[in-house]
Amino acid sequence: MNSVVELNPQSRSASGAAATPRWLAGLAGGLAILSSLVGGAAAQTYPSESVRLVVAFAPAGPADIIGRIVGLKLQQLWGRSVVIENRGGAGGNIAAAQVAKAEPNGLTVLVTTSAFAANPSLYKKPGYNAETDFKVAGLAATTPNLIVAAPDVPVSGLADVVKLAKTRHLSFGSAGTGTTPHLSAERIFRFVAKVDVPHAPFTGAGPALNAAMGGHVPLASVAMPAATELVKNGKVKGLAVTSLKRAAALPDVPTVGESGLGDIDDATWVALFVPAKTPSAVVDKLNADLNTVLADPSVKEQFDRIGFSAMGGTPAEAEQYVRSELAKWSEVVSKIGLKID
Repeated sequence: MNSVVELNPQSRSASGAAATPRWLAGLAGGLAILSSLVGGAAAQTYPSESVRLVVAFAPAGPADIIGRIVGLKLQQLWGRSVVIENRGGAGGNIAAAQVAKAEPNGLTVLVTTSAFAANPSLYKKPGYNAETDFKVAGLAATTPNLIVAAPDVPVSGLADVVKLAKTRHLSFGSAGTGTTPHLSAERIFRFVAKVDVPHAPFTGAGPALNAAMGGHVPLASVAMPAATELVKNGKVKGLAVTSLKRAAALPDVPTVGESGLGDIDDATWVALFVPAKTPSAVVDKLNADLNTVLADPSVKEQFDRIGFSAMGGTPAEAEQYVRSELAKWSEVVSKIGLKID
């Protein structure tokens, strides 16, 4: 589902080793200085025009929610338009492949989830290289995953789901194959509970939840903020969160561990990525501005209400975190035995 929304306004030395000619060394030094000056100037003027946030999933999911909250604040900070473009599909791969090929000027930014860390090991040809095609501009937010049931499904917790799955066909929807809510549910149902609950992928958490409310799928596994208000209003039943402790936004929903299905600590995070050749000065500026937004009390209030926790940090810290997540989810995908051509 695609939609675009603009938020309101040679010689040798005596030792025999090759020595760098003086003119070449001077040229290299001059180019380095020029590059530094250009990068610094780019950072000072960034963004020079409107910025496009390409959200890798359909509206109403975690990437979309964060994209809109952060995008609006960045627009106010920059005095430049920020355009939200939802480009869902293939577990976030379609948007990622598009941004990987974009002009590396910081004006096209990928907003995606932890699916980014699972897809390289899940898909044979995701359309990009997660380790070489991007720089991580910043970590925005994290949240537990949440398993919910349609109102008419006769269950009140995960233990009831396990019992029912042995006598009745059940399935669960998610924001797409390879998203961490999908992988969390697969691990819980297939490996811990050992029941057959097939997966039904959608283009985002919003469509998956709409399908559950409409009776098209009995269960859904999504990032918690997408379903928080629906659980509070009785539109779906909150069965379990994939965190070690209960979530403050939904204190009555037990953890997977409390449900007797093992301690699981899986999260969906949202981060901003730019093409790999984007100047470091631009990445640093985008990162600093993201951290400014995350420190805004009004943003924290919005996050708390729906179950997000702000992350933040430097580009180096963000890169290290994403690399650790790539390793973690590669192991999970391998254990589950999933592979998509």
